[in-house]
Amino acid sequence: MELADILAERAVLTCTGVKTKRQLFEELAERAAEVTGRESAEILEAISNREELGSTGLGNGIAIPHGKIAGLGHVYAVFARLDQPIEFDSVDDLPVDIVMMLLAPAGAGADHLKALSRVARLLRTEAVVDDLRRLDDPLRLRAVLTAPIATNYAA
Repeated sequence: MELADILAERAVLTCTGVKTKRQLFEELAERAAEVTGRESAEILEAISNREELGSTGLGNGIAIPHGKIAGLGHVYAVFARLDQPIEFDSVDDLPVDIVMMLLAPAGAGADHLKALSRVARLLRTEAVVDDLRRLDDPLRLRAVLTAPIATNYAA
């Protein structure tokens, strides 16, 4: 599974003025609704319910909130770079500014795990994260996220 297959151009955003995790989730859900054709409230509920089980903040300012939605056609991703980091209850207690939300069909265990693994591996690449923090153009952010890692970055 390639990130380019699940991350539409319009699913990459830069967020200014986001102050809370809830506000971030609302913005992600709104954008995901545009991309998936699902209701934003349904998406917000899915990622919020998952977050209640434990923070999806991985550390180093990175979070991968995710959820499953019955009837979703395939895995979708929505990326956000925040202009100011927000509190996220991450494992290292550091605020978050790089977020990749994943949504998967309710029965898509393997695809969901593959997408999570792919995103986590990508966001552990220091040069990728540095570029994501440096850029503010959604098209350039998507290009960084969908580029083959071996081609552009030392892993």
